[in-house]
This record gives sequence, structure tokens and C-alpha cells, in this order.
Amino acid sequence: MAVPYNCFQLPKVHPQCRYFSSSSGLSTRASPVYACLRTSGPSLHLETKVGSVLDSVKWDDKGLAVAIAQNVDTGAVLMQGFVNREALSMTISSRKATFYSRSRSTLWTKGETSMNFINVCDIFLDCDRDSIIYLGKPDGPTCHTGAETCYYTSVDEVINDPQVDGNKLALTTLYSLESTISKRKEEISGKTDGKPSWTKRLFLDEKLLCSKIREEADELCRTLEENDDPSRTASEMADVLYHSMVLLSRKGVDFEDVLQVLRLRFAQSGIQEKSSRKS
Repeated sequence: MAVPYNCFQLPKVHPQCRYFSSSSGLSTRASPVYACLRTSGPSLHLETKVGSVLDSVKWDDKGLAVAIAQNVDTGAVLMQGFVNREALSMTISSRKATFYSRSRSTLWTKGETSMNFINVCDIFLDCDRDSIIYLGKPDGPTCHTGAETCYYTSVDEVINDPQVDGNKLALTTLYSLESTISKRKEEISGKTDGKPSWTKRLFLDEKLLCSKIREEADELCRTLEENDDPSRTASEMADVLYHSMVLLSRKGVDFEDVLQVLRLRFAQSGIQEKSSRKS
């Protein structure tokens, strides 16, 4: 007989976030905070289990630990702050990223003024239990400057090209590609010298774009059918991804939106998901 589970059902839980999972071993390299409990008894010592997690954190001599907020879909590091026991406990219960202000000696929730909350989907502790990650979905820009994240100053650019404006978001490879594609899209409406780039050609020719996606998808499938080297599979997938991202940009769809759709499907059978789609 299956044992029923009951996860936190708290006010204002973000609908796009999944519930916390847990690993009971304290020696794991990265352990999600325990927040999903079996209901074989009254509440089954929920507070005790959360308290055990809080006790396991190696707070410094001021009772603090570093907490980093990370976008659950893009992987972008949004901000860093400090938390004490109460801030972490509040984050677990409210699902809103909460920190401790060292200058004001008080708790504060990211977004309490700007309304750009970080809706926490999961919490991770590092192997030493002295650093915390809030994995969540931001409602808007995280930085008080209006930037998507608080990390937009490239040290390499500051050292090698002091003339740059210092406003370059820390992007992973995938999002650097998306950023480049967006720039090419913006350049189409402006004056261009010489032959347009391949990306611009794709933007300007819908039939060409669609034919390339079909062509590259077929070549990807052939790497399986013809038992090609894995390196060719990776290369063909890169082509499919690039051309597909141009199409997404042309349609005004962010790649983050695609990742969010995938994340929301994690707990659903693929067969059920397909059946639920409107014909």
C-alpha cells in the first residue's frame, strides 16, 4: 500500500515551483532542505525535521551563513546575501527568498519593496553546510539597478578593455548565444554595411529558417541511424539548437520560457501530457 505524502501547502506558494524534496543523509555533497513529509502520523514532527536541518547548518560566530539565489530555469546567479536561522526558516515556510540585513540587524524578504520576489522552489546546502542556495523563479529584475542579476561587471573586460560600460550580464553559453541572436535581430532595423550575417538572413527569410531546422533535425536523426561518432551528434544538435533559437527569437519566445515548460512537465507522464494537449 502506498504511503501518502503531504508537502507544505503555505500561503502564496508560487504555482510554477515544485515542492521541496529531501535527502536524509547529512554527508551528501548537496542536500535539498527537508520539506516533504510522510503523513503516517499527526504532522509527523514537521517542525522537528525542519529544526534538524537548521541545526545542521554551520552558522558562523555571528549566527550567519552565505545564501545565493539562483534562477531555477536559466541557472543565472541572481544575488548573494546572508541568512540566519530565522531567515532560512521563514524562506522554507513562505517560499520567498528571505535574508538577514547585517546593517539593519533585521530580516528582509527580496521583493518586499519592489515586488520582484524570488519564489523559492528548492533549497540546497553545500557539502560543508556553511553555504546555501535558494533555487527559485524571480518575478522580475533582481538587482536594485534594474538589472536581471546583481552580476554584470566582467573582470576580464575591466582589465582588458577599460572603455566598456561594465554592463555585461554573467551568461552561460546558451544564454550568450541567445543574447547574440537578439542583437542580430535588433540590427536588422538599423543600417547595415555589406553582406548580412547568416542569422540576419534567417530572420529575413521564414522559409529558409524553417527549411534549415528541418534539414538539421534530419541530419541529427541520421547520426543515430548511421551510428555516427558522438561528436557528430553533438555538432548536429548544436545546429538544431541554434536554428531553433533563431525561430524562438523571431516568435518573441525566450529560451527560459521553454525551460520552464519542461520543468513543469517533470512530474507528469509524457503520454499524459500529450493526451492533454488540444488537437
